[in-house]
Amino acid sequence: MSRLRLLFPVLILAAVLSGLAGCDRDAKSSASASAPAAAVGPDHRFTIDVGGRAVRMRLAVLEHERSRGLMHVPSMPEDEGMLFVFPAPQRMSFYMRNTLIPLDIGYFTADGVLQEIYPMYPGIEDGVASAGTALQFALEMNQGWYARHGVRPGAKIDLAAVRAALTARGLPPAEFMRPR
Repeated sequence: MSRLRLLFPVLILAAVLSGLAGCDRDAKSSASASAPAAAVGPDHRFTIDVGGRAVRMRLAVLEHERSRGLMHVPSMPEDEGMLFVFPAPQRMSFYMRNTLIPLDIGYFTADGVLQEIYPMYPGIEDGVASAGTALQFALEMNQGWYARHGVRPGAKIDLAAVRAALTARGLPPAEFMRPR
């Protein structure tokens, strides 16, 4: 009797695992038959020109991506940043909760023109608000990047490259940018 009592849970577990493996295999085969190629994830870097300078940037497009931003990132290469894409022009404000590196933020209009640049410091939770109210993109770079590379207000971001990056992410550009 005691052998049966010990063997019964093992047999039940084996049956459950076997069933799960079969379900997983069936789900994978039907998904691969109908699903298009997977879009790249939010950590993928895209090369997008900003003021004549190629920058590798991650896109923060979805609400949870914009909320997280560069939190907990210990360092970033010189020509790398994060582009925040909003669905409509607005006044912007960013803070540095759980952000470990000093940054500069540039605020851009819907037509891709850089309007404002502000320094931001690790751990400061007071928002860095824009003066403008018709801004649609924000680009965080290492502090001093804009000045070191001569990227000033009036510089443009390559919106065709931003559209292509959104498409590669599997996100419809029309939901985040006005038509060309």
